[in-house]
Amino acid sequence: MAERVNGKVAFITGAGSGIGKAAAELLAKEGAKVALIGLTEDKLRQVEKKITGDGGEAFAFQADIASEEDVKAAYEKVLQRWGRLDIAFANAGINGTVGPIETMACEEWNRTVQTNLTGTFLTVKHAIPSMKDKGGSIIITSSINGNRVFTSFGMSAYSTTKAGQVAYMKMAALELARYRIRVNAVCPGAIETNIDASTEKKPKLEEITIPVEMPPEGEHPLRRAPGTASQVAKLVLFLASDESDHISGTEIYVDGAESLIH
Repeated sequence: MAERVNGKVAFITGAGSGIGKAAAELLAKEGAKVALIGLTEDKLRQVEKKITGDGGEAFAFQADIASEEDVKAAYEKVLQRWGRLDIAFANAGINGTVGPIETMACEEWNRTVQTNLTGTFLTVKHAIPSMKDKGGSIIITSSINGNRVFTSFGMSAYSTTKAGQVAYMKMAALELARYRIRVNAVCPGAIETNIDASTEKKPKLEEITIPVEMPPEGEHPLRRAPGTASQVAKLVLFLASDESDHISGTEIYVDGAESLIH
């Protein structure tokens, strides 16, 4: 099969690890030039080295997606280097503070919203000018949380941002359809990534947790284990490619049917 995104330019946030890293490596393998955006330069450089070592094209750019100045600078760097933009993958996000609503500080709430929701807004907003003439694909990493699952106790801020991302995706898909810009969301379930490193669990979490009975065989019906970043990356590749050229405004769950038993 021909390389599905050959010659296209992809802007990927949160590209230093997890789903972003897996997507960057897969898109590069399929012929895309990938801009690796994230906070941790060392991790971005490692991904860049892996891709270029395998014969692909990539460059790393450190940026905070919650900063409009950083996001604009990152897109400008991409255009200076490659002169076009075809794919924007708004993937970066944090779990943030996990705890009771009653004791959550406004600053903790705002940090999660600023990163997950405002960061997504900025990533999409600044992709539009470069895509308006020839179209493109924008993909957002949302979650089963806030959309199908509401039993992740203490994750009110996170789940709210994930629901907001899906609503934003649908609004953007309709608004941008006239420019042939497609906007979709992937909604992973439990995935083997390091997002827990961005989690701050607060005291008294057990006081609001309601026990949820799971079947004896566990909560992952399809493979009896969490999914992998590479499995999500395959969906991202499909949505980035012309194989999905009539799909827009859609959230796609990639969770091995996990959310159906919650």
